[in-house]
Amino acid sequence: EVQLVESGGGSVQAGGSLRLSCAASGNSHSSHCMSWFRQAPGKERERGADFVIGSSVTVYADSVKGRFTVSQDNAKNTVYLQMNSLKPEDTAMYHCATRQCGTVAYNYWGQGTQVTVSS
Repeated sequence: EVQLVESGGGSVQAGGSLRLSCAASGNSHSSHCMSWFRQAPGKERERGADFVIGSSVTVYADSVKGRFTVSQDNAKNTVYLQMNSLKPEDTAMYHCATRQCGTVAYNYWGQGTQVTVSS
């Protein structure tokens, strides 16, 4: 069982920055890949970043590439999503989720943190 808790969301103006955190606890040995997702009302869920825990390699969606950066603090079992140059279209609920690398099904999800960007 893995528990994921996101934090750091809030309201900012366009052009601003936020840093989201995803703290993991429990037995994470079965889940070595992680992604940041977001979902806005009325829109499909979008995977913004996908990475291997403990690796520096991250794959970003085109919509966030160059503006969002994932970092990891393995000592704290925490993953961060630094979001810069925020746009109103970045407004969404952001979730972190884990899966076994090599599989497509995500087995653990956090409750999400809301990001609102005003123009």
